[in-house]
Amino acid sequence: MKPNLLIVDDEPHTREGLELALEEDFEVFSASSAKEAEMALQEEEFHVVLTDLRMPGHSGMSVIDHAIRSPSSPLCIMMTAYGEVEVAVEAMKRGAYDFLPKPVNLEQLELLIKRGLNDRKPKKEKPNQSLVSKYKPQGIMGKSKTLEGVLEKVRLVGPSKTTVLLAGETGTGKELFAQAIHQNSECAQGPFVPVHCAALPTNLLESELFGHEKGAFTGAAERRVGRFESANGGTLFLDEIGEIDLSTQVKLLRFLETKTIERLGSSQSLELDVRLVCATNRNLLEMSQNGDFRDDLYYRLNVVTIELPPLRNRGEDLIILLNHFISSYSKENRFKPPQLSDDALTILKNYKWPGNVRELRNFCENLVVLHRGKLVSTYDLDPRFAQLPPSRGSKIDKDSALLSVEESEKRLLRNALLESKGNRTKAAQIMGISRRTLHRKLDRWPEVDTK
Repeated sequence: MKPNLLIVDDEPHTREGLELALEEDFEVFSASSAKEAEMALQEEEFHVVLTDLRMPGHSGMSVIDHAIRSPSSPLCIMMTAYGEVEVAVEAMKRGAYDFLPKPVNLEQLELLIKRGLNDRKPKKEKPNQSLVSKYKPQGIMGKSKTLEGVLEKVRLVGPSKTTVLLAGETGTGKELFAQAIHQNSECAQGPFVPVHCAALPTNLLESELFGHEKGAFTGAAERRVGRFESANGGTLFLDEIGEIDLSTQVKLLRFLETKTIERLGSSQSLELDVRLVCATNRNLLEMSQNGDFRDDLYYRLNVVTIELPPLRNRGEDLIILLNHFISSYSKENRFKPPQLSDDALTILKNYKWPGNVRELRNFCENLVVLHRGKLVSTYDLDPRFAQLPPSRGSKIDKDSALLSVEESEKRLLRNALLESKGNRTKAAQIMGISRRTLHRKLDRWPEVDTK
């Protein structure tokens, strides 16, 4: 059944517009005054109450008070055309989930309701469930001592309010560890809001983080709530914090010191309850010494630093992740999972994985799509992985192992064709690959063909 939603507004056009926009996903009820709303709350259970602030008689604050005290205690969102920060804060103190300026942005409203209802869903979890098991199918997995050491730090730091800095190479899963910190904290029921700082242009980042008032700059047609406000009561994750410009760093430092922000174009401070988790693959200390990152901000962020290990230092976790990703992508695509030969598996174990878990995940998806249900040999692997050993029982020149990866593979292929006198089926058998794979390699290197 659809959730029940109550719209409270004295303007008929506003009520009708919101009803049309929301009736597909909700059983929509409406009231033209606080008094009508209070009667509806006595007769019906609601999941969401969307109320205007300014109405004849009692205001929207009265609606929120009655809704919060009702048995269903619905999700309450305040609408106001006046944009007063103090009113919005007072509404949230009384129990409102959030507020929106009028005219209401329907897309923003739908996202806000969806997020609010999702936050209210009970999070069922076994009492002794570990952090590792929370993030499937593509989450934190493994049992190496290195990983367990990191997760122990996550467990210790999670319940605190301390700002955490996650350091490590690209692709080590910083956002997943930030989620683990959030889920292990007192604000786990609140929102988790990620921001990838490097993905936003410098001139938009400040507005994205702190929001802006209508008319704050050219193109600011309405007030915008920033990511800090969206994360109120939860965790804000700033990825690639080293990419933030110096002027934005000043505002970030001010939040860490005062727990307040100001929207662009406003002089009023808004107090927020936000846990900050940051991540970087750069050396912030070195950047601060070079003048590219503020010293005072660096020391504020560096209260607790957790160094995330690269995949090459996680031992047996590689096989666990490899099996997990292959299984996951095979199910997703409804393909039979490929099988890795012992030699191919040895090569993957010895590979350094400079792109870490992200590179491994992409490799597994490629493997599933191109080798569905087949045995994958060393010759089916991308040449970047390792020097390819000569085939067993073949007369192929063993000096080829001293060549570059690509040249070694070319020489193996040419010698197999010479040994088989141009018979491609026999050449494929000598190399331990399929005839189709051999043709693919010949298409890539036509100069190798002996014909």
